[in-house]
Amino acid sequence: MARNTPVAADTGAPPITRTLAQFVATHPSRGWDDDVEQAAVRTLLNWLGCTLGAAQHEAPRAALAACQVLQPAPQAAVLGRRERVDIASAALVNGIASHTFDFDDTHLKTIIHPAGPVAPALLALAELQGSSGRAVLDALVLGIDVACRMGNVVYPDHYDRGWHITGTAGVLGAAAGCARLLCLDAARTTMALGIAASQPVGLREQFGSMSKPLHPGAAARTGLMAALMAQQGFTASPRALEAPRGWAQVLSTRFDWHEATTGLGQQFEIALNTFKPFACGVVVHPAIDACTQLRAQGVTAGQVERIELQVHPLVLELCGRQEPADGLQAKFSVHHGCAAGLVFGRAGEAEFADAVVTRPDIVALRRKVVATVRDGIAEEAVDLVATLTDGRRVHVVVEHAIGSLARPMDDAALAAKFHAQADPVLGAVRSGEILAACRDLARAPDVRRLAALCQP
Repeated sequence: MARNTPVAADTGAPPITRTLAQFVATHPSRGWDDDVEQAAVRTLLNWLGCTLGAAQHEAPRAALAACQVLQPAPQAAVLGRRERVDIASAALVNGIASHTFDFDDTHLKTIIHPAGPVAPALLALAELQGSSGRAVLDALVLGIDVACRMGNVVYPDHYDRGWHITGTAGVLGAAAGCARLLCLDAARTTMALGIAASQPVGLREQFGSMSKPLHPGAAARTGLMAALMAQQGFTASPRALEAPRGWAQVLSTRFDWHEATTGLGQQFEIALNTFKPFACGVVVHPAIDACTQLRAQGVTAGQVERIELQVHPLVLELCGRQEPADGLQAKFSVHHGCAAGLVFGRAGEAEFADAVVTRPDIVALRRKVVATVRDGIAEEAVDLVATLTDGRRVHVVVEHAIGSLARPMDDAALAAKFHAQADPVLGAVRSGEILAACRDLARAPDVRRLAALCQP
């Protein structure tokens, strides 16, 4: 017997799917100002560094081994490794690698990591086609715009319900970017978005496991396949994003439709992208920043009796693990982030290694960190008070964490971050060549050279 299921209400949403598809298919090449162009280059460089840095990690290694069971054709590079696989598998594995260390870019308005689903799909497809660097940058800007605009439509309700928005919105961005790179017209781009809309990927329950970085990788593969299917005439609903039983209204109970189209073609979400100085959840960054400042004032771990934090609610919701068992879990522990910041003065990938996470002195210091929620405090802020063994109290307030829009990483810091990740994999000379090629990508006639430089 059929259940008495209520019919979703038609909210009178505008034709978002068609509007975004028209935008992606017809917006002029390099149709934005220099700030947006520079943001695209920085986004790609940061993504390449994060992907190369995690190339040998067990998560992308396991995913690659699974793909090789299928005996894929050698169409595209697995970055930081010698293997070549089919373009869908390359999108998957490179997407997983890029998010494994949780060191990738962040669109702070939605907490989407926008390059993770979009860039690996584009690079794999571009390598197969021999696309120009200009075409790749165009597709990156437009794909990220679609992902983040749709994220804006449903955030925060969608995220609060347990969806990992990087994957669920990212699949739309990957489809849009690949549709652009394939030069699909507006009608087929509409189909690509519709096909992708039926395949949202990512649950927040997976945070702290390998399945978290699976989300951008799976979204990259799915978005790429959606565009390829649309190219071949596969169809979908032309209202797949906005319909009563479409992407937004099924995955969220709140939707601000204007977020999808206001300023479309004049304002680009990639300009709001930020880059992480610390290899963990972005909501932990203010606390790490505060603890590095505490260390700079001469405070040592041995002097600390207690560290009290006042934080945004998301910090404890996402990163409240006081006793992480390994490095992946420690990336979601504000307690570990504080310990790393104070002991090492930094929190790169090395500070989240399993051996560091289980060190007795680190464990002991983590247990001295107490975090409480304060109403009204910003996500990028923290109020820290350290009580020392001699009775002194040291107060540190961070209003905008380093790496935020108010305190962005400059080009030199971003290059240093890239080298720190890529040099151990490919060597400093090769890393320098990749950095130069990335910065000059808009003039590159064929993106294959960049892909080749990213393999040993």
